[in-house]
Amino acid sequence: MSTEPRINDRIRVPEVRLVGPNGEQVGIVSIHDALKLAQESDLDLVEVAATARPPVCKLMDYGKFKYESAMKAREARRNQAHTIIKEIKLRPKIDPHDYETKKGHVVRFLKAGDKVKVTIMFRGREQSRPELGFRLLQRLAEDVTELGFVESQPKQDGRNMIMVIGPHKKKAEAKAEKAAARAGRDDDLASDPVAVEQE
Repeated sequence: MSTEPRINDRIRVPEVRLVGPNGEQVGIVSIHDALKLAQESDLDLVEVAATARPPVCKLMDYGKFKYESAMKAREARRNQAHTIIKEIKLRPKIDPHDYETKKGHVVRFLKAGDKVKVTIMFRGREQSRPELGFRLLQRLAEDVTELGFVESQPKQDGRNMIMVIGPHKKKAEAKAEKAAARAGRDDDLASDPVAVEQE
């Protein structure tokens, strides 16, 4: 089933409620007269409300209308923010330095507005000590509490324990902040020629 509206000769009804090119109401006219008007004004007759009785048709440049609709849809898709789930894997007996590095990644992801799935991998006898992994996940959640919140509590999944942390900021907000910071930095460089020379 096509979602395209019927245009010109494809409209098969005896009469239509006609709307002019500037949105003005013409009234109920026969399909023959409506097609004649469209031809005279070098426009297309487009069915805009097929379910109405009689159907509502408008005089418009259909090619231009389709192009503008496609551009609007493309713009909307570009501005749409996609939430991405990033994954970080840890071991229960992680070295303090490694923990700080991994925490840094989590902080970066949350600042960018992404969700983070934290996985603790247990090996061998570590599986009998799930509380080690639980404590590690709790510690990480507390360390990043100002940037994110625990979206799903730690739960055991076979050899792994998984927790999801969601950002406080939405992806779009994070993008806007980043763009504003970049613009501010560019302004500072432009107003300080010494800094530009030093770089």
